[in-house]
Amino acid sequence: MSPMPESTARLPDTPAPSVLLELDQVYKSYGQLQVVDGLSLRLSRGECYGIIGPNGAGKTTTIQLCLGLARPDRGQIWLMGQPVPQAARQARLRVGVVTQFDSLDPDFTVEENLLVFGRYFGLRDAELRPRLPQLLAFAALETKARARISELSGGMRRRLSLARALVNDPDLIFLDEPTTGLDPQARHLIWERLKVLTAQGKSLLLTTHFMDEAERLCHRILVLDHGRRIAEDTPRGLIAAQVEAEVIEMDGEGLDAAEQLLRPHVQRMERSGDGLFAYMTHGAEALRALEALPGLRVLHRRANLEDVFLKLTGRQLRD
Repeated sequence: MSPMPESTARLPDTPAPSVLLELDQVYKSYGQLQVVDGLSLRLSRGECYGIIGPNGAGKTTTIQLCLGLARPDRGQIWLMGQPVPQAARQARLRVGVVTQFDSLDPDFTVEENLLVFGRYFGLRDAELRPRLPQLLAFAALETKARARISELSGGMRRRLSLARALVNDPDLIFLDEPTTGLDPQARHLIWERLKVLTAQGKSLLLTTHFMDEAERLCHRILVLDHGRRIAEDTPRGLIAAQVEAEVIEMDGEGLDAAEQLLRPHVQRMERSGDGLFAYMTHGAEALRALEALPGLRVLHRRANLEDVFLKLTGRQLRD
């Protein structure tokens, strides 16, 4: 796997701070809607920090505030040691961004997109061209250098967006739902590339709706809802603190009977649509009780981050 290529022109040429991003009691509202509500967080060098939450939780607005693209009503933000939004432009020279929706220029080829984007950071084509093979290899696009954007699949476009975010050799990369809409193969390739970046000491701030993605990639995770911090910990820490160790999912005939049979053996149960979810420390006795209901479909598994997400933010659909 190709390493993240080193830049020949780093702007500005000063060491990055140990804390790359910090928010202290940040508030942001639009009219009567409080979008970010007293949010504080710290992201350190070499860390992948995840933000998860339902639609409307304030994830994208938080990224906009961090980059100086929106101004907080109250609170303080420091990015790369610089106050934001006051010195956001200078701070962003050390930052890469992969937006939720592709912003690639369809009039340019793959390599032209990289070269043109580098100019925004004051990098000359002569400095960037030697790095193009490494950037393209990192994105698994070696054979697509002269292809137009319209010729690329969705996965290729997302990988190119990631490569483009690396042209200035950033210390911190913001990724807003980077794998939405991708097939499993493309998602796994993006995950591999992101793990390479953190292994090389890069820091990532990742928002995602995929709980398995957050659990695989993130060192720490913030659960955000209605702009407020609900919980924060490592993935394993969140699971251990918030939900029971084991889960039995059930559907089919006999859910009412299953609910009665399980009450003595489980700590918590939830009905959702045509399914029943039972949470417990040890599932052996509960499984034995369910043997009396042969028409019931049963899945027994370990608790995961999705269980935490649903417990803290609810199962109701958010639009």
